[in-house]
Amino acid sequence: MRLSLPGLALACTLALTGLAASAHEPHRHGHDRADAPLVIGHRGASGYLPEHTLESYALAIELGADFIEPDVVATRDGHLIARHEPNITNTTDVASRPEFASRRRTAVVDGATEEGFFASDFTLAEIRSLRARQAFGDRPQAFNGQFSVPTLDEVIALAKRRGREAGRTVGVYIETKHPTYHQKLGLALEPRLLAALNRAGWNYREAPVFIQSFEQANLKQLRRMTRVKLVQLIDANDVKPDGSLDFTAPYDRPYDWTASGDPALLARTFAYLTTDAGLREVRSYADGIGPWKRYIVSTIADPNGTGPGEARLKLAPPTDLIARAHKAGLLVHAYTFRNEASRLPSDYAGNPVNEYLQYFALGIDGVFSDFPDTAVAARVLHRLKTDPDYADCYTGQAPRHWRCD
Repeated sequence: MRLSLPGLALACTLALTGLAASAHEPHRHGHDRADAPLVIGHRGASGYLPEHTLESYALAIELGADFIEPDVVATRDGHLIARHEPNITNTTDVASRPEFASRRRTAVVDGATEEGFFASDFTLAEIRSLRARQAFGDRPQAFNGQFSVPTLDEVIALAKRRGREAGRTVGVYIETKHPTYHQKLGLALEPRLLAALNRAGWNYREAPVFIQSFEQANLKQLRRMTRVKLVQLIDANDVKPDGSLDFTAPYDRPYDWTASGDPALLARTFAYLTTDAGLREVRSYADGIGPWKRYIVSTIADPNGTGPGEARLKLAPPTDLIARAHKAGLLVHAYTFRNEASRLPSDYAGNPVNEYLQYFALGIDGVFSDFPDTAVAARVLHRLKTDPDYADCYTGQAPRHWRCD
């Protein structure tokens, strides 16, 4: 499909207003989408539909995502399901189901006490009776109660099927949620995850698969078990007014470091993983890092700032993390990119495309986005600015041996 430049502008405008059904990009012969910044549908297209549902993942693919991102937790009978946390209270209708009222309890997850309903207390059959809910109160609630909770097998099957239908490869970017917590329950995620990849025929180096984790020990274990690409996630609790990062527990360090009791690990925070020494250490077992985007471009207090949330803040100068990670041989996939004005510092003028363009210009290898259409539209604009040959696909001037479809 070819778009004129006015058509491209319209497509981008529709994407930004959430009305675009899909953002189509031309491909020229010899140029692979994977060479450009990847667009990863964060929990699917979670800005539009309840997260971690087949419908959300399918929409992300339709909107142009290269990868869809299922977080996995385990049920009582050992099945991996797609949920953001073991506590399923806020993302399903379980709290309104009288037959499960007795399952409400208090649990400790990574040192933090939580009350609610936990996936490990339910069988897969019981999970299948639940319906998903939108986790963010400021996002559309119209689809609450309509979609079920999928298994990892079902998510992989969807990626394969929708990829075939679209004529392109759609990958899965799987996060192991709270590995130490699951190991203590006797529900280790790693062998179950690899079994699912084996069933799908996707447990090999060049498979369209990434496995990510905020913990380190399980990534090291996975490196001994598989050649699939691995990514070390890097978190923090918040940003201080001066732009420095806050490391309040439980977002201070990988939880396996805390659980180990090792004084050397207890002396570190997540920030260690962004030092040159930390990056070299990560490179020994992983292929990339997944930092919170504030490690790359932080925010600082703006005395003149107005508006909700991050709109009151302004940007700090970018760090050199991407360049140093690349020097260490690591990919950099940052999270999470969102459209709402309350989640955009004032420098972006309320336009989420401006945020993507900044990170693309800094050399990011991939972005986790709740709104994949906006990320794809921004990627098109970035390519048009930086690759004159790519623009030829839109203007109809491309040589005949290029495939612009």
